[in-house]
Amino acid sequence: MSFSPAALTFFRGLRRHNERAWFEAHRAQYETEVRAPMRALIEEMDVRFARFAPEIVGDPRRGMFRIHRDIRFSRDKSPYKTHAACWFHHRDADRRVGAESEGGSAGFYFQLAPGDSFVGAGLWMPPRPVLHRLRDAIGDDPRGFARIADDRRLARRFGGLDEESMLTRMPRGFAGDHPGARWLRHQSFTMGRALGDAQVTGRQLVSLLERDYRALLPLVRWLNRALGLPAATRR
Repeated sequence: MSFSPAALTFFRGLRRHNERAWFEAHRAQYETEVRAPMRALIEEMDVRFARFAPEIVGDPRRGMFRIHRDIRFSRDKSPYKTHAACWFHHRDADRRVGAESEGGSAGFYFQLAPGDSFVGAGLWMPPRPVLHRLRDAIGDDPRGFARIADDRRLARRFGGLDEESMLTRMPRGFAGDHPGARWLRHQSFTMGRALGDAQVTGRQLVSLLERDYRALLPLVRWLNRALGLPAATRR
């Protein structure tokens, strides 16, 4: 299961004509080439997660992010995202991500966009209460977290833990020489890598995602365990 080149063609057009009239004129293409294949991918990955990470789930109806942008507080009033994406999360958590995800979990992400497709995992920009819990967990077990964050195989494949939005100073309550200092300044805990257009339109896309998600599973499970969300052995 994969996306056809027509899905990327749709997003190239949307980048040039990000307006309601153009989208409505091409809605059938979006439904056929983007939305339907993404829902099929989510369903297939949910089946595969049941075998190697049963606590992680994908919902074909709600696991895909909306294409409409939230423009309420943005200077950019373009109504549509120029990518499609989906999210797989812990079954005991809600599916929200980012600043609104106080009841969320670490999970797995896939993004489809011409020249900007991406596979990743972890917990992106969690709200303060969740971030404090993760920092406390790292503070209590810096070596355990370092074994994952410093894993050479993950570094070769994904470039290590992403360093976006890091604090310049140590967070309050932690000494500058804390053994987990290099991790405690993070505000996101994610890893991932870019995918080429040929990969997302190739027949092996789902198998590729499964291999990457299996490799990233230790990071996701460590983060979820810190949030009181245990691993599972069966559905």
